[in-house]
Amino acid sequence: MKFLLTISLMLFVTAAALAAPSLPGPEEIERLGAKMYREGVLPDGQPMKAFVADDVPVDGTAFTCVSCHLRSGMGSVEGEVITPPTNGRILYQERTPYIKGAEFVPSIANYAKYLPERPAYTDETLATLIAAGVDPTGRSVLKAMPRYELDDREMAIMIAYLKTLSDQLPPGVGKKSIAFATVIVEGSDPKAVESMVLPLQFSVDRKNSLAVAAKANERVARMGYNMLGDLHAYTFTLSRWILKGAPESWRAQLEEYYAKEPVFALLGGISPGTWEPVHRFCEDHRIPDLFPVVDEPVLSATDWYTQYLSRGFRQEGEAAARYLHGMVDLIKDRAIVQVARDSRRGRALADGFRTLWAQTGHIPAIDVTLPAGEALATEKLQQIVTQNKPAVLIVWDDAALLEVLPAVMALPDHPGLVMASGTFLGDALYKIPESLRTSLYLTWPYRLPIDDARFDIAARKVLAGKNPANYDPVIVRKGFIAQEILGQALMMMRTEYYRDFLLDTIGMMDDQYMPLYERLSFGPGQRYASKGCFIVQLGKGEKPLLEKKSEWVIQ
Repeated sequence: MKFLLTISLMLFVTAAALAAPSLPGPEEIERLGAKMYREGVLPDGQPMKAFVADDVPVDGTAFTCVSCHLRSGMGSVEGEVITPPTNGRILYQERTPYIKGAEFVPSIANYAKYLPERPAYTDETLATLIAAGVDPTGRSVLKAMPRYELDDREMAIMIAYLKTLSDQLPPGVGKKSIAFATVIVEGSDPKAVESMVLPLQFSVDRKNSLAVAAKANERVARMGYNMLGDLHAYTFTLSRWILKGAPESWRAQLEEYYAKEPVFALLGGISPGTWEPVHRFCEDHRIPDLFPVVDEPVLSATDWYTQYLSRGFRQEGEAAARYLHGMVDLIKDRAIVQVARDSRRGRALADGFRTLWAQTGHIPAIDVTLPAGEALATEKLQQIVTQNKPAVLIVWDDAALLEVLPAVMALPDHPGLVMASGTFLGDALYKIPESLRTSLYLTWPYRLPIDDARFDIAARKVLAGKNPANYDPVIVRKGFIAQEILGQALMMMRTEYYRDFLLDTIGMMDDQYMPLYERLSFGPGQRYASKGCFIVQLGKGEKPLLEKKSEWVIQ
């Protein structure tokens, strides 16, 4: 009886209070509401206070709304555990055990059946849910959901913010169409560009063919609807935004493209150098960018809108550090020498190793820089080894390494182990002299070719009727991954085509086993899909294969 009286009093007090506080403007509501929803921080900068399991006090910064309801407010799905949407547009509608019009669409019907019926929320009943964990039917929600201690103004800001989440469809989404673009930086290798675009355009054309067939044939329409819901009738467009000139000028070009042709998201993209201006443009305009083909992605723990396939070149350097960390007893007190070419790739590899090696608490490696354009001389590398007598020699350079390394390994105090980048060696990887194969270890950020054949069937379909020699096989597969992840995400989104929900949905995906990478893994807020790298050696014989010397080294 005491509990019922408490709830009744809370309902009365909340209903009376919500109308009283004056709210800030829309920009302040978004800023303050986002801090409460995403960070668990009150407008005054103090942590929100909350209770779980009825009466256990917790810090709101450790139990944020976003951790379960996600950034879009569209809720989360993990197996059969469904966290319902918390955005105002859906909260303020009645909920039934099905989503009208999609009763027989598996991806939607299976989601809806786990959510109990309820009437539409009001400001008053939503405040009661947030403060006391009681929904409009009088049911208590899961004890794992925190009950937040908010004053009248804080509660009003929170509710006003929830009403803004996934409220208006973003630019690029029409009634039955979704617009995409891919960004191409001038100076990119034409073969690489076409290799990136081919699978994206293949996917767009295939989707549009389904929409056309469904419009003309009722049976196709019914089958398409039962698989995809309303998505089956949508058409896609893919534009090419070509950036010219210096990176400082790209922002203005991107703004002009976007003003003329608003898009829902960017797909792929390619640059021979930096991606920073495109990354920043997407952050500022809140535009998802899925898996651009770049070797130096922007590294950030807080940015949200660009999904990268990996951490690029530096991921190989990080993998080398992790691998050697596991061999530290063999290295003991002997030096590690890192020789790196003064190039984009060389600097990234060296910095990846240097940073992670320091984080594991080791004495820094001896760093030597090879000036750009200067040949890797046998005498110089021999001198470095003779002076430092390293246990491990790391050389981040191209195939020229293979010409000088035999003389270095002939020295009395040669290193016991040499490490290099398999991708930096390029086609020369399979020409490593037999005498070096047992001592030369290579970083390899992809699945081994012999293991990749069974994953590669789907990716090869995009090359049907085309000469494979005209395309870069690695880049084709990167483009294939981008369109495949997008397709899966759109199917899971229940026709709720909101940008943050696209990224939330990708974050909820199970690990993906696709061509090229050993494993792609996702999670809320994670921006780099492939997190590992193999350490390999070249096997024996005239037609040698790569052989694993490590498991998938996870960053």
